[in-house]
Amino acid sequence: MKNFTLGRYMPIDSFMHTLDPRAKIVSMFLLMIAIFIPAGFVGYITIGLVIVLAIYASKLSLRFMWNALKPIYFMLTFLLIINILVVKSGDPLFTVFGFTIYTNAIMHTLYIAIRLIYMILITTLLTATTKPMDMTTGLEDLMVPLKKLHVPAHEIAMIISIALRFIPTLIEETQRIIKAQSSRGVDLQEGKLMEKIMAVLSLIVPLFVSAYQRAEDLANAMEARGYIPDRKRTRYKQLHIHFRDVCVLLLCAIVIGISIGIAIWL
Repeated sequence: MKNFTLGRYMPIDSFMHTLDPRAKIVSMFLLMIAIFIPAGFVGYITIGLVIVLAIYASKLSLRFMWNALKPIYFMLTFLLIINILVVKSGDPLFTVFGFTIYTNAIMHTLYIAIRLIYMILITTLLTATTKPMDMTTGLEDLMVPLKKLHVPAHEIAMIISIALRFIPTLIEETQRIIKAQSSRGVDLQEGKLMEKIMAVLSLIVPLFVSAYQRAEDLANAMEARGYIPDRKRTRYKQLHIHFRDVCVLLLCAIVIGISIGIAIWL
C-alpha cells in the first residue's frame, strides 16, 4: 500500500514533464478511446509500443510502473476464474478438476487484462508527470467551451485535481492507521469472519474521520487565502502549445487511425 503510485507526482526532468498538460490530457483520452476499439492484438501491440515510448520519455522507473499495477492483480485473477467457469465457446484446451477450459475464455481474459493494464499505465503516466496545479489549469482550459452552458469548469477541475492529489495522502494515512491498530493488538490477517469485519471497521472509521478532518482543514486554508470559486481569476503561469505537444497529439491521433483501420479490415 505504501508503494501506491496513482496520483503521485514524480519531479523528474524528462520530455513528458515538459509537455503542456492540455496535450497530455487530450492524448490520454485519445489513447483510452483507442484501447476500446476492437483492433485485435495488432492494435494492442501498437498502443503498447506508444505507452512504452512514453514511459521511456518520462524517465519513470519500471518498479514505479509495476507498483501501479499491483491493485489489479486480484481483479485479473478473479476475471480469469469467472471466464473459465462461464465461457464455454471456442476450442477446448484442457480439463482441470472436471472443468474444461476453452480458448475464448483465455482470449476474453487477455483482452480485459490488456485494457485494464493500459488504462492504469496511461493514467499513472499522466499523474506522475503533471503537477496538480498544472492539471487543474489544463482541465479548466479544456472545459472553457462548457462555460457557455453554465458548467462550472474551474470548480470541476479543482475537484478532480484535489482528488488526485489526496490519493497518495489517504494511502499513507491508511498505512499509518494499520500500524497503529496493529500495535494495539488488532489483527487484520487472521481470525474468524466477524473478527475480520470488526478489524476492518476499526480501520475504516478513523480513516473517514481523518479524511473529513483533512477536507475541513483544506477548506479553511482556502477560505483564509481568499479563494472564491466563481470569481474571475488571473494566472501567474500561462500555458502554451509547442511543436512537441502537437507531435504527441498527432502520434495519438495516428494510433486511433491505425486501430480504426485494423478494426475495419478485420
